[in-house]
Amino acid sequence: MVMSVRMAPPLPLIFLLMIHNVFSENSLGVSYTHSHICALKNSSVIMSCSYTYPNRHQIMKVFWTKNPEHGKEPPDLSEDPEYSQRLQYLGDKQKNCTIRLSNVTQKDENEYCFRFITDKLGDKWLGHPGVYLTVTDLQVESPERVTEGDSVRLTCKSSCALTDRATFIWYRNSQPLTERRDRNNQLLLQSVRREDAGRYSCALQEHTYISPAVQLNVTYPPKDSFVEVSPSVEIVEGDSVTLSCSSDSNPPAEISWFKEGTFVGSGRIYSISNISSNHSGEYKCKSRNKHGQKDSDAVTLNVTYPPKSISVSINGSGEIAEGDSVTLICSSDSNPPAEISWFKGGTFVESGRIYSISNISSDHSGEYKCKSRNKHGQKDSDAVTLNVTYPPKNVSVFINGSAEIVEGDSLTLICSSDSNPPALNFSWFKEDQSSSVGSGQSFSALQSGRFYCEAHNQHGSQRSDTVTVTVHGRKLLYAAGGVTGGLGGLISIFIIVWLMRKKQRPNHIAQKQDDLYVNVSAHNGSLSESDAANQNDALYSLITLSNFSHNQTEGKASDSEDTEEVQYVSVLYHRNNEMNQPEENESQYDNIRKYQTDAARRSTDQMVEDQSVIYSTVK
Repeated sequence: MVMSVRMAPPLPLIFLLMIHNVFSENSLGVSYTHSHICALKNSSVIMSCSYTYPNRHQIMKVFWTKNPEHGKEPPDLSEDPEYSQRLQYLGDKQKNCTIRLSNVTQKDENEYCFRFITDKLGDKWLGHPGVYLTVTDLQVESPERVTEGDSVRLTCKSSCALTDRATFIWYRNSQPLTERRDRNNQLLLQSVRREDAGRYSCALQEHTYISPAVQLNVTYPPKDSFVEVSPSVEIVEGDSVTLSCSSDSNPPAEISWFKEGTFVGSGRIYSISNISSNHSGEYKCKSRNKHGQKDSDAVTLNVTYPPKSISVSINGSGEIAEGDSVTLICSSDSNPPAEISWFKGGTFVESGRIYSISNISSDHSGEYKCKSRNKHGQKDSDAVTLNVTYPPKNVSVFINGSAEIVEGDSLTLICSSDSNPPALNFSWFKEDQSSSVGSGQSFSALQSGRFYCEAHNQHGSQRSDTVTVTVHGRKLLYAAGGVTGGLGGLISIFIIVWLMRKKQRPNHIAQKQDDLYVNVSAHNGSLSESDAANQNDALYSLITLSNFSHNQTEGKASDSEDTEEVQYVSVLYHRNNEMNQPEENESQYDNIRKYQTDAARRSTDQMVEDQSVIYSTVK
């Protein structure tokens, strides 16, 4: 059966007309079920018909032809190469003349007529007018663009009226919308969503033809914006990084980049070459079109780098006094965070960002540094100096010279101390006296006693231990010095003379040596005790060395080797008593005289080439 299809209301209703030729049983004729057929492109069309002829006739040939021309014998379509494979005769040679035409195209739009020939001469019949075939396709009518939330109506249309018995099938992106099967040629989408966007097409059930797809464009503000970071592994200072923004929007959105609220660039791609720590932070992309805008979630760029900007700060300000508590804080800019080590003058002292010193002392004074280290490198801070102030300690007195002096002279005492800041005030005290006897770092002692000093700075004071200063009277000192010096000199002279004597004397004379004696005397002259209180004493020493032979007692001198010698040494130490004569006060002398007999002198001259009188004066 061939269908004549019309559109559903409000399309005009088209009635199907049947052409029926009523003939008598002895007449010839053809009747068609539909005079017009609207067929879908690529579909199969059935053209139904029947024919009649007299009973006394016999059918010799039946066939279909197209577009017959007057005066020309119509061709048989089954013999036409364009139709031979697509045309199928479904009738017979009695009454049924129905055919099927497959895969119809626009070129198949023609008038198709049935023709039969009987055995009687001149009995030929052409069923004209025949069936007019129109080939159409389906078209989807849709608005070009709709906004999300609106309602939209899509219509499946053809160029000719389809039968009201047609069932429409709708497709989106080539997938059937199974819930959209009905006899209505319209598709209604209420409150359209962005998911409804796509390519829509329609078809008729039981027909393979599908209309060309029409794009339904649903516009909506940006949604689902996000940022992709490349590379996704650890980012090290100096690397190159690319941020990509993906945004679901229609029409496509304009992309802007922001770092922590500050605009940094435009476009879907944001690239950073030679990245540094300054690029660390949160980044967002903003998608915007005429329907609205949307921000992506923030993505964090974590740029790793070695320590830099290392510094040390001292908690608290002002002067650091001994006993205080001090905290050193190491600041380091690094990622990942660095390990901190503390050094004092190159010696490790502590770990950690904070180094605390409680009850600080002068031993803690010095230069401190912190070392910052992570897997990318290390760096030292500049040195800071801890200058711990404290009161004087270890105060002591230094004696410049001997602690014993002569009356009238002075002895310099020097006060030293360990303090910060250095002590500037020094006070001197004599034991058993409450008031100070002097000031300044040095002090001249003029009298005997036990002395000490006190050192002062703004933090306190400390006193030294005492030192003893002894001042002697001048006569006592000279007497002691004279005796000591004189004895030492005499002993030396005695030894020299004795050695000389031993060398000069022959061995046989040495056997005859008589008594050798030394007389040493020290006295103060003839002054009385009352005079001694006001005058200096005269001290002298006399040493007499004598060796007499029996010839000496007879008053004879001999030039022979047996002649004995008379020798003596006189040493006189004298000090002038007059204190008011400076030029004579320190006059001291030793007078050494040596006497020999002529015989002895001659003997000595023979043994010693150069012998002389020795004398000295000592002041």
